[in-house]
Amino acid sequence: MAGEQMKSVASLLLVLNFCMYVIILGIGGWAMNRAIDHGFEIAGPDLKLPAHFSPIFFPMGNAATGFFVVFALLAGVVGAASTISGLSHIRSWSQGSLPSAAAAATIAWTLTVLAMGFAWKEIELHVRNAKLRTMEAFLIILSVTQLLYIAAVHGVRRPT
Repeated sequence: MAGEQMKSVASLLLVLNFCMYVIILGIGGWAMNRAIDHGFEIAGPDLKLPAHFSPIFFPMGNAATGFFVVFALLAGVVGAASTISGLSHIRSWSQGSLPSAAAAATIAWTLTVLAMGFAWKEIELHVRNAKLRTMEAFLIILSVTQLLYIAAVHGVRRPT
C-alpha cells in the first residue's frame, strides 16, 4: 500500500521536474543565443578585447551569469534525460529498475545543486535580467523537488 502511494508521488514529481527542466532549457537556450549574438559587441573597431574580458561573457547579467547559464543548461539536459529512466522505473516499479532511475536522478540533482550555487552567487551580485531571475527560481525549486523525487523512487518495497 505504501509503495503504491509513493508511486503516485514519484509520478507527480517526475512530471513536475520534467516540466521545470524544459523551462530551464528554454530560458537557458535563449540566454546562450543572446550571448552568442550580442556578447562580443564590446570589442572595438580594431577588434581588441578589454583587459578584463571573460570568455563566458553574457551581456544581460553579471560576472556569474556565464557559469550559471552553462551549468543550468547541463542540469536541464541531464535532468530531462533522467526522466526517461524515471519513467521506465515508474512503469515497472520494481527493484530491478530502481538503480538506474536513482543513479540518473542523483546525477541530475547534483548538477542542479551546482547550478543552484551559481544562481545564489548571481543573486548576491544583483544585476540581472528578469528571465534569469525566473531561471534562478526554477533551479532553487528544482533542487528541492528533485531530492524529494529521489526519496520517492526509493519507496519501492521488496516482495515478501
